[in-house]
Amino acid sequence: MKKYVFLALILAMSYSSFSQNLQEDSLKFRLNGSLTNIYRETLLRPGKVTVDSIALNERKKSIELHTNFSLSYLPMRENTVRQIYDSIRYHLSLAQKKYRISVFSDKQEISTLVPNFYRQSKKDKNRMISHKVKPPLVTNFSAPENSFDKGLTNNHIALWQSHGWYYEQKLGRWEWQRARIFQTVEDLYTQSYVLPFLVPMLENAGANVLLPRERDYNKQEVIIDNDGSKRGSTYRETNGKETWRNSDSAGFANLREIWLDGENPFRMGTARQTKTVSRGEESIATWTPDIPEKGRYAVFVSYQTVKNSSNDALYSIYHAGGKTDFRVNQQMGGGTWIFLGNFDFEEGTSHRITLSNRSKRTGKIVTADAVKIGGGMGNIARMPNPGGFETENTKSAEEQTQKEMLASKINYSPEISGYPRYAEGARYWMQWAGVPDTIYNRTEGKNDYTDDYASRGVWVNWLAGGSSVLPDAKGLNIPLDLAFAFHTDAGTFWGDTIVGTLGIYMTHFNNEKFENGRSRWASRDLSELIMEEVTSDIRREFEPEWTRRHLWNRSYAEARIPNVPTMLLELLSHQNFADMRYGLDPSFRFTVSRSIYKGMLKFIASQYNREYVVQPLPVKDFSLSFSGEREVELKWKPTIDATEPSANPTKYIIYTRINGRGFDNGVIANTNSYKVSIQKDLVYSFKVAAMNEGGESFPSEILSACRKSDQKGEALIVNGFTRVSAPFSFVTSEDSIAGFAGSVDNGVPYIADHHFIGQMHEFRRIIPWMDDDASGFGDSNANYETTRIAGNSFDYPFVHGQAFAEAGYSFVSTAADAVENGTVKLSDY
Repeated sequence: MKKYVFLALILAMSYSSFSQNLQEDSLKFRLNGSLTNIYRETLLRPGKVTVDSIALNERKKSIELHTNFSLSYLPMRENTVRQIYDSIRYHLSLAQKKYRISVFSDKQEISTLVPNFYRQSKKDKNRMISHKVKPPLVTNFSAPENSFDKGLTNNHIALWQSHGWYYEQKLGRWEWQRARIFQTVEDLYTQSYVLPFLVPMLENAGANVLLPRERDYNKQEVIIDNDGSKRGSTYRETNGKETWRNSDSAGFANLREIWLDGENPFRMGTARQTKTVSRGEESIATWTPDIPEKGRYAVFVSYQTVKNSSNDALYSIYHAGGKTDFRVNQQMGGGTWIFLGNFDFEEGTSHRITLSNRSKRTGKIVTADAVKIGGGMGNIARMPNPGGFETENTKSAEEQTQKEMLASKINYSPEISGYPRYAEGARYWMQWAGVPDTIYNRTEGKNDYTDDYASRGVWVNWLAGGSSVLPDAKGLNIPLDLAFAFHTDAGTFWGDTIVGTLGIYMTHFNNEKFENGRSRWASRDLSELIMEEVTSDIRREFEPEWTRRHLWNRSYAEARIPNVPTMLLELLSHQNFADMRYGLDPSFRFTVSRSIYKGMLKFIASQYNREYVVQPLPVKDFSLSFSGEREVELKWKPTIDATEPSANPTKYIIYTRINGRGFDNGVIANTNSYKVSIQKDLVYSFKVAAMNEGGESFPSEILSACRKSDQKGEALIVNGFTRVSAPFSFVTSEDSIAGFAGSVDNGVPYIADHHFIGQMHEFRRIIPWMDDDASGFGDSNANYETTRIAGNSFDYPFVHGQAFAEAGYSFVSTAADAVENGTVKLSDY
């Protein structure tokens, strides 16, 4: 009898377990459906959420669910979290609805995936920062407004634009890291966002932005140094109360035409130093460049950070538009190129850069080293590693493992790229900028491809080393707030399907903490804020069906290595025609760049728990009119950003240029009109920027005016050329042939383009990618890939106005929209 009872108990238990498993499987099935619906409704894309496990604790009255990674890809908000929990409760029994439920994805309870910025509930203070207050790296003291308390003043950002021209050792040649496709290549294409749009927006908000690639498109470069300069450039010193002497630290010297592996120009020379004075006669170092041709140049300075360095070194740049003063905090950033700004210079030796030892504090040390003007051509020479090179490139998401080595059978000589420095990858700029070879030469010269992407994150840590971000490491003591890698992806679809935008961050490293103890989940906050801004703005202004892809937590080197919150953005697919029909439009690139800037601004505001204000959009309806014999009145209207209530302007900056030389530092106007006194027979040009507590907008178009002494009459020039556009594109009815046809219309760049490589020549959609030298559909020529393509300068009234002035006519000018809306009446002329 006992045997039967025991058997019955076993059968009952087995049935109970079987029944429980059936119930759990049924619950999982229903939850999978509900959560997948939320996923698809939120991201507007295919995908599936699955419940991996359900842990039911009757005693504690709790249920813990773990899902696959897909749920963590969602843009989490507190209402999204409530929606998920409500959906789960709906499928539970009446008793279980009252249980404490916890949902996990990517090992995180999902409410912790809500960025601090969007939280009404308690914020995660482990993701927030409080850097020690100190002057920023560079401050423009001549700007009418140089502090934006609700912008990015005192913040430092490291970012870079994907890849670049590099030396492929197994082929013994320089080449792009990506394929030539749709009239561009990713190595140049991402720069068309970063350099003309994103970086100026961040700087207009007050940020200091650092890049590991050359930021100046100018192929000319002038180096002026205390250890010797070329052509007619000179360095000289004057001693006041304090005397200049050699610094104990090594400095820059431009000793070679080309530089070989491991050679560091910032260890080849000397630097100079003196003590600061707050009163009395100052000591001045002067760099006088011999500018080879008139144009716009970036200006970089260098110095050494030493014990007792000054935090307010006074640099002055005398340029075509006047004089601009900067204060540089030499307690950080020593031993590399530090960007001050872009300026117009005339040909010859009429301009100069000076460094004064005048300071608020006496007895500090200012150091002086080389000044670099312009971007220049590549001067780092490469060849296959004599000891053998790696035969395969390691991808960013792969672990660094030992690769097969191969020794070259050909005797190569070191070879420079022959390309402008802006086209080259980060590895080569870093060497020219004095970065230690342990950072840019990770493979010890065996694989430049790996070195290029692997070095960028290490460079970030080198910049931040010694600061509150990375206090125990050696580096440049720059307290970086974030890092950002701008990429585009591969992948293609037929028809008009968009590949779209992917965000990547990395938390599962170093116990999910940065070296200063902050949570690496701050990187998700950054990534989510930028993803949200980018996809929302694109859907609103360009393509409602733009695809928001995943928010990946994955081990990509550029996302993993930096010890600051970091995002790797794959904006779109440069290989997909539907994406690139938008991607080649300058207006699209402006909007996306503004979206990224807004995401960074909101992230940093949430990090410091402070208010933010978005910088305004450019003004509109700009016009000039004579208000007297020697006076011109400027009028304009603000452009309202309907999506950002904080972006309204509160005042404006008026910039002035005389006879086409260069613009001055600007003056403030508190209303949307301004009167300027002028001299007769000079051509005055003006541009206006809107301003608020968050920063300065992009400038308006440029309008010009001239009052002639012996005028024959007055003319009005209407600036009707306002177009910027992508090149003409087409798709045949059967979708077999498509592409960009520059022969019909090559589009109009904003100011200028440097990413155009040549016309597209492969229009058959069926042709696949085979190799970067055989790109398939979209394959393009390469005959323009280092050529500046002129665009809309928005400065044509000056050109036509000169002709009117030479013919004896006074003239003013106006934007076309000011005529269209009746602000300017043609009948008055």
